[in-house]
Amino acid sequence: MDFDENDELVAVLPIHYSAALAPNVQMHQFPLLLRPLETPPSAILSGKRISARIKPNVGRLEILVPADTRPEVWSVEKSRDFGSARAEDDHEKNQAIQSKGGEDEEPRLSEVRLRSENIPQKGTHMLGVVRNGKLHLHPISETHQLRPTLTYLDILSKKTRRSRGTGSGSDSDDGPPPDPDEPAPLNTIKKEKKAVGEAKEVHVSARKTDDKAGVSAQGGLSAVRREMLQIIRAEEDEAWDTLEFCDLNSSGDAFEGIFSQSNEILRCQTNITAFLKEIRGL
Repeated sequence: MDFDENDELVAVLPIHYSAALAPNVQMHQFPLLLRPLETPPSAILSGKRISARIKPNVGRLEILVPADTRPEVWSVEKSRDFGSARAEDDHEKNQAIQSKGGEDEEPRLSEVRLRSENIPQKGTHMLGVVRNGKLHLHPISETHQLRPTLTYLDILSKKTRRSRGTGSGSDSDDGPPPDPDEPAPLNTIKKEKKAVGEAKEVHVSARKTDDKAGVSAQGGLSAVRREMLQIIRAEEDEAWDTLEFCDLNSSGDAFEGIFSQSNEILRCQTNITAFLKEIRGL
């Protein structure tokens, strides 16, 4: 922030600090949302509301927004196709939501799921609210960005390739990537032997390498891959906890917890030398 010598001092506000709600105050960002997060009017008429759920151990949050079913923006046929793919995707990943309808009810895409990604914070983020001439600060523990999750489109794409008879081709992305530590499949080796082209003159130079370094690199890559798979499986195995979603029109006392009720004067116990050492780049 730049200051000009001619800038006029508008006000001096006393600062009040509170951590009464820590670590439950988070900042949620919606990079792809162009309007306020609210239930579409067509869904309100059907008695639907926005809901939320969380996996507390992995810190994954989802907000479920009912779909806007107006005919000009909604296709019933597409909702059946997408709903069937999402039901299969949920079953594979143990993410299914208990439906209020019967088991024989045809699956439909009834909501948009906004899935969170934790964004590392640099420094300390604070929530600031000015009330009655005072600036109240409260620390923000985590920052999450929420975007629509469209993993069910992968299921739909696989079904389309199978129906066209291209699912067994070399471009198929079914399953995880191969482990570099595991031996190559026999059919792959045979294909490589058959692919013999025209003989060419090649100049080769020998260079001594560290075998231990190569083994370590391969083992490290495989270990990272296994660790990533373990994280994914742990998240899929964890059950969802239901949350209550409160919008701007909801009434609650949680907001009042942000404001400090104490008039105790805070004293800084850090000297200027220690403060400057904590600043990176100086």
